[in-house]
Amino acid sequence: QVQLIESGGGLVQTGGSLSLSCAASGRTLSGFVMAWFRQAPGKERVFVGKISQKGYTTYYADSVKGRFTISRDNSKNRVYLQMNSLKAEDTAIYYCAALREFDTETVDYWGQGTQVTVSS
Repeated sequence: QVQLIESGGGLVQTGGSLSLSCAASGRTLSGFVMAWFRQAPGKERVFVGKISQKGYTTYYADSVKGRFTISRDNSKNRVYLQMNSLKAEDTAIYYCAALREFDTETVDYWGQGTQVTVSS
């Protein structure tokens, strides 16, 4: 059993930066691909990016590529999402997730989400 808890959300201006953190309790995350998703009001939850178990490989949605960076520190059982050049369309609840494989569509565990609001 893995529990994921996101933190770091808040209000930021357009063009600004924000860093999110996802901490795990229960057991180690080292065997999981870790991912970030987001859900804007009235919209479906969509994929943002993911990182392989050892942190060597990352993949991002086109909407955030070049602006967002995923990293992880398995020694701290934590994964991060650095968000730069934020736009109003980035406003959403951001969710941390643990996946079994890098190319799977199945999420094993979800965090509770943290709100990110980008204002002009």
